Amino acid sequence: MRTITTIIMVLLLPAISSADLRIFTCEPEWASLAMEIGQTLVTASSATTALQDPHYIQARPSLIAKVRRADLVICSGAQLEIGWLPVLLQKANNRNVAPGSSGFLEASSLVLRFEATANVDRAKGDIHPQGNPHVQTNPHNITLIATALAERMAALDPDNAASYAAGLADFSERWEQSIDGWEALAAPLRGKRAITHHKSWVYLERWLGLEVVATLEAIPGLPPTVSHLSRLTSQFEDGGADFIIRSPYQDNKASEWLSKRTGIPAIMLPMTVGGSEEATDLFTLFDDIIARLLGAVQHD
Repeated sequence: MRTITTIIMVLLLPAISSADLRIFTCEPEWASLAMEIGQTLVTASSATTALQDPHYIQARPSLIAKVRRADLVICSGAQLEIGWLPVLLQKANNRNVAPGSSGFLEASSLVLRFEATANVDRAKGDIHPQGNPHVQTNPHNITLIATALAERMAALDPDNAASYAAGLADFSERWEQSIDGWEALAAPLRGKRAITHHKSWVYLERWLGLEVVATLEAIPGLPPTVSHLSRLTSQFEDGGADFIIRSPYQDNKASEWLSKRTGIPAIMLPMTVGGSEEATDLFTLFDDIIARLLGAVQHD
């Protein structure tokens, strides 16, 4: 009898293991959000890490295999992943997660995107005609995306719809309380002037009331040039900015070079989960961002 039971369990193992909603994300923030909502009912993996520029990764066979098995693909979109996501989707040949299907979710399309432009001249650098894709740096955007994600998860896995609704409610309550706390802490940052490496922080800037006065990249997406940095040195040698911001995957040489010559603090901000030792989930991501910005102001 025990042998028969064992055989039945072995035969059922594939069905049991496939009960999870398999979610493939392009960026770590969406994997973290999916796990907040779905908890043990989902498995979520990210194509990129916080230490990689999401514009540029390789469509590796391991990623193709994950997309092939996925029930849901969620990416920032707005052409952020245009250099590699279409290849993954084509080679995976999973119709259930093709753009336009219920198994594909473009996060940035769910919120108001800034900096949309009709200019598609790539000679002018890293241009996103549909708008800036880095929407995760404003926690209010996360709120909107979480609601849509939970609804999509419930539609794909109706047997667990109640659990996804409960997961969303729990996350949303904690998230809204955290937003109130972050905004209170960040009040001293309003009106502070930032030099950024790349135009990655537009949503954070508008949320916190920061003013961007320059970028280290003369052309978006191309490394800072000596001539441009020299111009910035002349422009800011007597002040005019409160901090220089870069992401973990951006070389620190340009920001440190300018900081040394102007006295403006240079800081690294995590753009997503895993971007620093402290940013282990969505909540600690914003904890760390606020703490680093305040630290730079207090240091100044």
